[in-house]
Amino acid sequence: MSFDATCECKRWELRPDDEGFPQALQDLEPVPELLYGRGDPNVLQGPCLSVIGARRATPYGIAVAEMAGRVAAESGIVVVSGGAMGCDCAAGRAALEAGGKTVVVSGCGADMVYPASSADVYAGAVATGGAVISLERWGSLPRRYAFPKRNAIIAALSTCLFVTEAGMRSGTMSTADVAVELGRKVYGIPGSIFSPLSAGTNWLISEGARVICDEASLEAAISLDYGRLRFSDSPGRREDLGRVLSALVASPSRADDLAARLGENIITVLSALSDYEAAGVVTKLPDGRYAPTSAFYLSHNGLAGAKASPAGEKEEHAADS
Repeated sequence: MSFDATCECKRWELRPDDEGFPQALQDLEPVPELLYGRGDPNVLQGPCLSVIGARRATPYGIAVAEMAGRVAAESGIVVVSGGAMGCDCAAGRAALEAGGKTVVVSGCGADMVYPASSADVYAGAVATGGAVISLERWGSLPRRYAFPKRNAIIAALSTCLFVTEAGMRSGTMSTADVAVELGRKVYGIPGSIFSPLSAGTNWLISEGARVICDEASLEAAISLDYGRLRFSDSPGRREDLGRVLSALVASPSRADDLAARLGENIITVLSALSDYEAAGVVTKLPDGRYAPTSAFYLSHNGLAGAKASPAGEKEEHAADS
C-alpha cells in the first residue's frame, strides 16, 4: 500500500554527514548510510521515547501503550514506534490524539504503509509535524531482513525504550537487547506471571529495567530522564473491583477456570461475565479467555460505571453466600 497521496510532503534523504542526520543514530555500528523519510526531519532530534510491544497484544498491553503515548505527548516528547499492529500503533494513535507528534520507523519504504491497518498513524505522523522514516529504498515492500535493522533504529533513536508487553522470543525483546547494548534506559511494565506476553517484560524488570507500575511512575521517570513535567489531575482512588474482575486483572481466564479458582458456580460466573461484557468492562479473547478491556484499564475510576451493573450485584451476592 502506497502512502496517502493527499498528504503533500516532499521526500527527503539524510546521510551521516548531513546536518539533520540524527546524532543518536551515530551510536549504531555500522552507522546507517542513508535514511529515507517523509515529514519533518527536525523531529528526529528529539526528545523521543520509543514505545514497543506485542503485535497480537492483550487489552492490557494496548491500554499500557495508549497510556505511554498519551503521557509522552502531553510531556512534549515525540513517540517513536514501528507502526505495527497492536502496541506500536496504539501508542502512535494515542500520541496523535493527545496533540503530540510521532515517528514511525518502517520496515518497508518510507513512501509505503505496512500494515494497512496502521495507515492512519502513518498519515497522522506526517501531517502533524512527525515523520515516517526507513532504511529501505523508496517503494520497497516489507521484507523479513528489514525488521531487525528497523528495530535497531527504534532502540537508538530515543533516550529511553518503553516495553509494554512482550514474549521472551520476539522482535520486541530483540529491540530491548539493542537498547541495552547502546546504553539506553529501558522501562518495563510488569504483568501476570501466567501470561506469555508478560514473560519478556517481567524478565527485563528482573534484569534491571525500570519498573513502570502506573501512570504516576511514568511521569516520574520522564521527569528524571527527560527533565519534562506533565501537569494533570491525580488519579482517583481505585475502586474495589470485586472477586471476578479482580481475578481477571490478575490473569485473563476461561469461565470454567475462573469458577474453579473462585469456588463459584459456573452459571454465576458466566452471568457476571456476560454483564461485564455488555458494560464494556470485559472482553472475550480469541482463545476463549476473558480479560478486562483496554477502556477499563485506562479508566481513572476503574469500575465506577460497572459497579451499578447486575454483575456487581450478583458478584456481591455470590461472595456473601
